[in-house]
Amino acid sequence: MRKYIYSSLLLFFLLFWCGSSALAELPEFSKLAEETGPAVVNISTVKMVDSPDIGRFFRDFPGRGHPFEEFFEQFERFFGERERPPREQRSLGSGFIISEEGYIVTNNHVIDGAEQIKATFQIQGRERTFDAKVVGTDPETDLALLKIDADIDLPTLSFGNSDEMKVGQWVVAIGNPFGLNHTVTAGIVSAKGRVIGAGPYDNFIQTDASINPGNSGGPLLNLQGEVIGINTAIVAAGQGIGFAIPSNMAEDVIEQLKTDQKVRRGWLGVTIQNIDQDMARALELEEPKGALVVGVTPDDPAQKAGIEPGDVIIAFNDQKVQDSGDLTRKIGRQAPGSKAEIRFWRDGRTHEATVTLGERDVARLAEGPDPEPESVKADLGMSLRSPSQDEAEQLGLSEPQGLLVTEVESRSAAHRADIRPGDLILQANGQSVDSTEEFMRVLEEDAKPKQVLMLLINRQGQNLFRTIPLRN
Repeated sequence: MRKYIYSSLLLFFLLFWCGSSALAELPEFSKLAEETGPAVVNISTVKMVDSPDIGRFFRDFPGRGHPFEEFFEQFERFFGERERPPREQRSLGSGFIISEEGYIVTNNHVIDGAEQIKATFQIQGRERTFDAKVVGTDPETDLALLKIDADIDLPTLSFGNSDEMKVGQWVVAIGNPFGLNHTVTAGIVSAKGRVIGAGPYDNFIQTDASINPGNSGGPLLNLQGEVIGINTAIVAAGQGIGFAIPSNMAEDVIEQLKTDQKVRRGWLGVTIQNIDQDMARALELEEPKGALVVGVTPDDPAQKAGIEPGDVIIAFNDQKVQDSGDLTRKIGRQAPGSKAEIRFWRDGRTHEATVTLGERDVARLAEGPDPEPESVKADLGMSLRSPSQDEAEQLGLSEPQGLLVTEVESRSAAHRADIRPGDLILQANGQSVDSTEEFMRVLEEDAKPKQVLMLLINRQGQNLFRTIPLRN
């Protein structure tokens, strides 16, 4: 009995000690919220938008000959012909002060199109509101820099090093979700390097700290009170899934906006896509990493440096390139006119080139954006022939070259690899093919031993790579 009592007391003591230790390790957020909260601001905007077209309902009403047709026509004539004045649209977001001069960081989508912007925050127990003007914006990273002229000493926040944050570490979000000022939520870094399709420089920090509409533009803080992210997006259908722009990316953008009111990014002049395992085998790469060059823009830096379609860029300024997105971010962080060392893979060995980067022109990209490369499905059932002079001219070629795909059998290897009638095959496993004989030679002598055929095709003026696995 005594032995049982002693064992129970010992077990109770151990459980109590373990529980106390666990509680002691949990962070305390009250001091952090108190010290950083005053620098977080409520961003309210007013923009003018078109009034709804009331008559559209009646114009779109299905069918004719219904009992209310005459009434609808009279209503539409009355309201449809009247001028509809613009109306005010108000929205809320968050931001944070980064300097005593009154610079405020927020999201571009929070203030985009706004005719009036106000920043409100608490200082010395008193709510103050200031008119804010836009210093500069960068839609590609969804960042904006504002400025207020204040006659008081302003609280500020500083940027931390987002690269040092590890998955599982604590973070705190402060913002104004649904207009609820200075709401503090805590969570952890759930993942890093998330690509959510928001833009060419996606590299988000994912967190489960509660983020809601109105949090956009607010800070994501580490336990030292440093901004390691700018809260930007959520998954509407999920809970505990929010995304923040890493501070190391944001700080570079904000500094350019402060000095130049715009962001200037490096430009290489290539169309790139990721590499899968089949492509790596065809190119004799050890692993499917790097950025595969699909196309090279004439007279741009890459072409001047001798880079060609089919090359795989594996390093940029001595830093390994993981995939196409990684290369895009690395180039974008370089200033136009700067020199860059590029290491690329061609014909089974490594080559090097020095390029002088151009400047990324967003307007030019908007005129003719490169399509997103589609995924290769994967195992030949297609008819090929040389194109005629007229067909070559329709494809933008000065003279016939390559092989034109005239037919693709359903459920064939070519069909599964997304080869389509009308595609022009320019290369097979890196070799030019201008006749069916050349194509068959490459297939038998190079592709089958490697068990993969990689094709460079031209589709409606755009170059793409497609692979066909040839496993037995």
